[in-house]
Amino acid sequence: MSERIMVVGAALLDGGRLLAARRSAPEDLAGRWELPGGKVEPGELPEVALERELHEELGVTAEVVERVPGEWPLRAPYVLTVWTARLLPGSATPHPLQDHDVLRWLTPGELWDVDWLDQDVPAVREVAARLGPTPRRPDPR
Repeated sequence: MSERIMVVGAALLDGGRLLAARRSAPEDLAGRWELPGGKVEPGELPEVALERELHEELGVTAEVVERVPGEWPLRAPYVLTVWTARLLPGSATPHPLQDHDVLRWLTPGELWDVDWLDQDVPAVREVAARLGPTPRRPDPR
């Protein structure tokens, strides 16, 4: 059995809104939306990795708040975990610096207006429950 590599995603919340990031790379993911984040380095705590990734990808200083229940498989050997986070006072405004070309703050009513990566959908549903009443994502069946 191969070792799993943890990927952390940020449900970055501000004023009841969730930050979504549109992928610019790799080509097969470009144009779809995700929760920003990245790989946990060996020996790194997930919370520390997430704060580092948010700084590298968005140029912000953020604080991890709590883990969102669940984990979701990505391409082997990667597995996604998601944490809620908030910008620290005095942090820069988020800007796409790596792997993204557009950022968008989504209100609860706008959560399903973007084309989320499939693996992010369950995490977004979990986060949506924390934001309050939201329209349900259309069932793909």
